[in-house]
Amino acid sequence: MDEEECLRRYGLRPVGADLDEIRALLTEHTARERRAQGEGDTLLMNLCCVQLFHSGDLDDVLLIWDAKQAGFDAACSIDVELLLGHGLDATKAHLAADRTPSAAAALHRLRELEAAGAFEDFSVEEFSAGYDRYYAD
Repeated sequence: MDEEECLRRYGLRPVGADLDEIRALLTEHTARERRAQGEGDTLLMNLCCVQLFHSGDLDDVLLIWDAKQAGFDAACSIDVELLLGHGLDATKAHLAADRTPSAAAALHRLRELEAAGAFEDFSVEEFSAGYDRYYAD
């Protein structure tokens, strides 16, 4: 499945079992990208992260983080703001409660960016609207 087919099949705001399929697709392409840069479809990975962002499920934060960390292209393609589907404060609290190294790394990065003012004007709704416009074209 490529980005276009995924968008056509699930839309930008999937629900229910469709989210499980998107998680599996993202996990598969993350693993491919980790094996060899370019083996995973980073455009598809980004779309999956946008779809999970829209669901706002905090349990997806580390899945999105893992995808972003899969390789150079993935890191460039997947916006860190996609971790924040439930908002900055809720995401930081969720990561702080998770004692895994991955959660600590994600939290550290969010705190660095926050201290630098990167999220000063961040709004879940405005960020979401930007992706609505992007994928409408």
